[in-house]
Amino acid sequence: MKVMLHKNEIGHLSVYVPKKDLEEEVVEETITYEGKILTLANGWKLAFDNFTDDIKLPQTLNAKKL
Repeated sequence: MKVMLHKNEIGHLSVYVPKKDLEEEVVEETITYEGKILTLANGWKLAFDNFTDDIKLPQTLNAKKL
């Protein structure tokens, strides 16, 4: 699914999912051998294979819901 990553007004990483009209703050980041997993405040876990720490935000990326 396509998601948009950006920094919210207090500087924390947030994820917006357009198809669900959902915006949640990232509460945990986990790095695996396949990529990065972001855990959202609502409990969702999203896997990214092309997410790096030096990415320019805001950015639209493909994510897989775990």
